[in-house]
Amino acid sequence: MPPSPAPPNSARVLADVGGTNARFAWQAGPGAPLTDVRVLPGADHPTLQAALRSYLDGLGRGAPGAVAIAIATPITGDQVSMTNHHWSFSQAAVKAEFGLRTLRLLNDFTALALALPDLPPDELRQVGGGTALPDAPRALVGAGTGLGVSGLLPDGAGGWVPLEGEGGHVTLPAATPRERLVMDGLVRRYGHASAERVCSGQGLLDTFTLLCEADDAIPGDIDTAAEVSDAALHAGQPQALEALGILCAMLGSVAGNLALTLGARGGVYVGGGIVPRLGTWFDGSPFRERFETKGRFKPYLGAIPVWVITSKQSPALQGAARALDGAR
Repeated sequence: MPPSPAPPNSARVLADVGGTNARFAWQAGPGAPLTDVRVLPGADHPTLQAALRSYLDGLGRGAPGAVAIAIATPITGDQVSMTNHHWSFSQAAVKAEFGLRTLRLLNDFTALALALPDLPPDELRQVGGGTALPDAPRALVGAGTGLGVSGLLPDGAGGWVPLEGEGGHVTLPAATPRERLVMDGLVRRYGHASAERVCSGQGLLDTFTLLCEADDAIPGDIDTAAEVSDAALHAGQPQALEALGILCAMLGSVAGNLALTLGARGGVYVGGGIVPRLGTWFDGSPFRERFETKGRFKPYLGAIPVWVITSKQSPALQGAARALDGAR
């Protein structure tokens, strides 16, 4: 067969690369709809390049002119190494291998933050609070394989500046004796009890295990975060329920801290893979109470709306497109 014709220079591939899955989409050009969305498990591909090659081979269109990759790790130079996955690569090498005119790398939650202004109302579920101020900062957190943290600050000219940081790795204080038990166990295990050590899939499993050890309870066949959630929501297993409650409470503390730090009266958004799957159970979890439990600033936080992002397609893909369009 003759080779596929080269795509026009305006064609792009967008990627949202997390610790578990890599999501890819094709965009014919700036402003065009995202098509051909595929989810590739990271464990099935030895490198990012192999996953990207697999996606492009499946399309049969050749390489695009530009690629934007939103990835779950800090971007500090040419060499990129993922925090919760083994993929590591050189940006220059990827650009050369695929003959790209443009390669844009950004943190996955920075990309998700860029997408927040375009999220439709039917992809958001409000959990408490009042009405957002349209021109005020917005905060973003999300628990999944890791804990993503970002936000949007108004630029004074009608646009937004996204934050690119690593707030998921801040030290997280405990608020109850049981949380202290968990945090002490995490320090023994990892040397540092960060927010991500609790508010993530591995954190949920670790918390469950530590609670079972403290209670002399038998964890049974529960070996994954998904099994902890299932045991909590469908079987009412006591330590699983408590572990899920601690995750939500700690996530509320992180979100409240971020809202205070940014002055996020434009609202707080909750993404990631864990919370959206909890459905309305999350709405009655300890999250909102802990979000507001900040002493004299309880009324301030009580007015701030929180939305769970319920989009079926990763909004970070659209955020990656916005980054190619020139957004910071």
